[in-house]
Amino acid sequence: MPATPTTDPLQRERDHLAASRSALRAMREDVQSLDIRDVTGTWVTAVVLQNQIEARIAALADLADTPLFFGRLDYLHAISEELSEGGGGESFYIGRRHVHDADGDPMVIDWRAPVSQPFYRASRTDPQDVERRRRFGYTGGELTAYEDEHLSDPEESDTASALLAAEIEKPRVGPMRDIVATIQPEQDEIVRSDVTGTICVQGAPGTGKTAVGLHRVAYLLYAHRERLARTGTLVIGPNNAFLSYIEQVLPALGELDVAQATVQQLVGHVEVRGEDTPQAARLKGDARMAEVLRRAVRSGITLPTEPCVVVRGSRRWRVPAYELAEIIEELKGRETRYGAARDALAQRIAHAVLVKMEQGGEAPDDRVQDAVARNSAVKAVVKECWPAVDPAKLVLRLLSDPEFLAGCAEGVLTPEEQQAVLWPKPGRSVKTARWTQADAVLVDEATDLVQRTPSLGHVVLDEAQDLSPMQYRAVGRRCTTGSATVLGDLAQGTTPWATASWPDALRHLGKPEAHVEELTKGFRVPEEVIAYASRLLPAIAPGLAPATSVRDAPGSLTVRRVAEDERTRAVLAACREALEHEGSTGLIAADARVPLLGEALAAAGLPYLSPGTETSAEARLTLVPASLAKGLEYDYVVLDEPAAVIAGEPDERTGLRRLYVALTRAVSGLTVLHAEPLPEQLR
Repeated sequence: MPATPTTDPLQRERDHLAASRSALRAMREDVQSLDIRDVTGTWVTAVVLQNQIEARIAALADLADTPLFFGRLDYLHAISEELSEGGGGESFYIGRRHVHDADGDPMVIDWRAPVSQPFYRASRTDPQDVERRRRFGYTGGELTAYEDEHLSDPEESDTASALLAAEIEKPRVGPMRDIVATIQPEQDEIVRSDVTGTICVQGAPGTGKTAVGLHRVAYLLYAHRERLARTGTLVIGPNNAFLSYIEQVLPALGELDVAQATVQQLVGHVEVRGEDTPQAARLKGDARMAEVLRRAVRSGITLPTEPCVVVRGSRRWRVPAYELAEIIEELKGRETRYGAARDALAQRIAHAVLVKMEQGGEAPDDRVQDAVARNSAVKAVVKECWPAVDPAKLVLRLLSDPEFLAGCAEGVLTPEEQQAVLWPKPGRSVKTARWTQADAVLVDEATDLVQRTPSLGHVVLDEAQDLSPMQYRAVGRRCTTGSATVLGDLAQGTTPWATASWPDALRHLGKPEAHVEELTKGFRVPEEVIAYASRLLPAIAPGLAPATSVRDAPGSLTVRRVAEDERTRAVLAACREALEHEGSTGLIAADARVPLLGEALAAAGLPYLSPGTETSAEARLTLVPASLAKGLEYDYVVLDEPAAVIAGEPDERTGLRRLYVALTRAVSGLTVLHAEPLPEQLR
């Protein structure tokens, strides 16, 4: 006997969820059952096809705690062609991926599809033919509530969405999660920007700029999958802790093939074992070093003084020195990579020989030219006049040899700057030298001068405000023929070389035409907390618009002065109090105080994690050095001694910026404890 359809709207939605999950399982099982033994021609095509099948199976996995759909759109008129003649409306469930039934009819529409866009953009002033927008609330994977907005009903008042607010304020346990259910109109515009253009997002704390960048990748992979599958995508973050925090966002959206790396991992040509002074790091990161390196790479080019004589059989072909010099001078004048020009030199000399052979009555072809280019006499000229360059050895010499540096940096760096760039102790070899992070970027620049760096289709660069001009150039090389999404906040620049303006940064990136968007409406940090932190803006980023927050949470900020001998005890008490609440807690402290606080936490029996480690029911407290706090978020934050955070940086402005970062990591509550006086901006 068939089941009687329920009249309970919530139960109907639960039934649709159950049916959608069953359909997703069926889709996965269909792929798993594919037998490719009789459809592949070679073992290579078999491996490729099997890899594609395995990737499809992984993408169709049903994550039990992740809602399959989070909303529904009821249109006033039908969108499908087969239904449009009837004149009635049509409904679509909006979710993280597409799900269809056995007949191929959609049960859930991917949030990136054009039909889903009004879920994020429609409003009462612009309903976009949407009669009703329904949002769903979940507890774990169970659908527990829904709420409706009748966008085309003039009688219904405009009220804030309780489910939307609840989703934004949901406790943060584990890695960063997607915001696909809560994307706002201004965020959606950025997410759906065209793949051919580079976009820069200046985002205040809590505005969701990182999530926007990740969702933009997911959208571009949906809209331009074939193109980006061929050219590749990459997400670049400031450190491994940050990458660990965000690594689950794209897989939750069904995207499994996006690479992640730090800038340092991109330029890992040498082993970094040393550390620069702030002055040396700033100078090595200066864009002027690109010209110094260009000169260094080309410093070995010389003009010949003897002709090149090629012997073939019983005949000798002579290319005079002046003709060789003309070829070399012409190649020097081109914007060709050094290695490519070196290869071209051999071919150009060989061509000059072929011209003489033709004048002598012979009829050589391309095979003869290639053979002449490999002739020992030609190779000797190339080796002498256009010697091979090893990028790491070249930079080693540049930073160890004052005379060589002076010759390459004349008119570019002052003598005092040259002295600051030189290693205090010259390196003996590439393997034993104490390379620094800034040195590795110089090696990457030199490598690109010798041989062009392959370009990806799209690159997302997060926390971009902290990059030096030379680091921007390193990232830009990875997307010369592609596009980029640049994310950052000028107020959170915590390196001595932090960028002062986005136009400057985009110029160094090689994308001066990029469009800059500013996000100032916060959804994460409570208004009381962001207003307190914004007192620092005039000192750290003059002219930058302060952020506002949609979340008014009275009592979310506590600032307490404690006695010096009570400071550690007060920190432990504040951590215990924060852990009484649901969600994660971060204890942020100056790097120098982290070992002491770690010992105190262990002695007090409070288990704690390192940044980037996933929280669990047993351990919800993370001890965070201030230098690693950027990009992370916790439900509750205990900030230890702001004065120590400031003092841990090379200058006051950088210290205040580091403090600004630490003050804006809390989602629900911030407790600031200090024994030393606060900076005057916060008093």
